[in-house]
Amino acid sequence: MKKKQTIYDFTIEDNKGNLIPLSLFKGKILLIVNSAIHCSFTPCYKELELTYRKYHSQGFEILDFPCNQFHGQAPESDEEINDFCISNYHTTFLRCKKVEVKGENANPLFTYLTKKKKFIGFDPANPLSGVIASIHIKEGPGWEKDNSIKWNFTKFLIDRQGKVVKRFEATTKAKDIDKAIERIIDTQLEEENNV
Repeated sequence: MKKKQTIYDFTIEDNKGNLIPLSLFKGKILLIVNSAIHCSFTPCYKELELTYRKYHSQGFEILDFPCNQFHGQAPESDEEINDFCISNYHTTFLRCKKVEVKGENANPLFTYLTKKKKFIGFDPANPLSGVIASIHIKEGPGWEKDNSIKWNFTKFLIDRQGKVVKRFEATTKAKDIDKAIERIIDTQLEEENNV
């Protein structure tokens, strides 16, 4: 019988070319994000860094994958992207090698993530939701039924057991992501207290 694939079966590459097995993150809470440095959502880096600093001591990690697939908003080299993020947003979380996140050359990790968590729409309260939707509408009907990554700064939350628990679109508020992380932390604390 074939072993069921988990997130810990994947190996990623950091922005310096080092291979990192995701099994090294067992027991951690992960937020995996595809990003770009010339996007309307690029200021999300500030929010991501705040979230990282808030929960890092409780076993929280962010894995950032730059991607140039959405209107060519990350054409620079891995080194230039990293320098930009550090100098402009003072980021300290792990930045990975630039990847494709959709299509036939999609990084296998993102193929796995989009199979685990479907696209359920953009936050209607965000004024940029309509802009992104209009871009996809031009690509043809049925775009909203496709679970592929729709834009930069799509995020996937993974719990300490490696389960993909949430998908957040670029339009999701940072406070909603923080709440989901806190739920995982609180659940663990409850379990520890009941042992």
